[in-house]
Amino acid sequence: MMIYRRKTYIIATSFVDEFNALFNDILLPSQLKYGSRLIGRWHTPIDDETSEIFAMWEYDTLEQYEEIEKKIKSDTEHVKRVQARFDQIGRHRYKEVFRDEIRQAFFTSTVEREQTILK
Repeated sequence: MMIYRRKTYIIATSFVDEFNALFNDILLPSQLKYGSRLIGRWHTPIDDETSEIFAMWEYDTLEQYEEIEKKIKSDTEHVKRVQARFDQIGRHRYKEVFRDEIRQAFFTSTVEREQTILK
């Protein structure tokens, strides 16, 4: 049975464009390279100053997710790109732009995926 991961970020609205660029330029390619499957990624304003961005990912098993994460964390080129981007953004801004802890939760579906596809 497939598992799904929801990863949620609460960030300063002023940081949305930079964060989306980080995701599209660096984070997404590395996730896809090692086998993650992105279901979608969404943004919603909470108020004038704060936004929520979350992504849903699909994995065959929890073990597959753990293996992918291990590969990404040991990919020194990926880690260097992320660190360089955060240096460019300014590490001192981290607490300013990330308004809450990054959260993730895992889910299993209550319907078979084939049932959700029109034929």
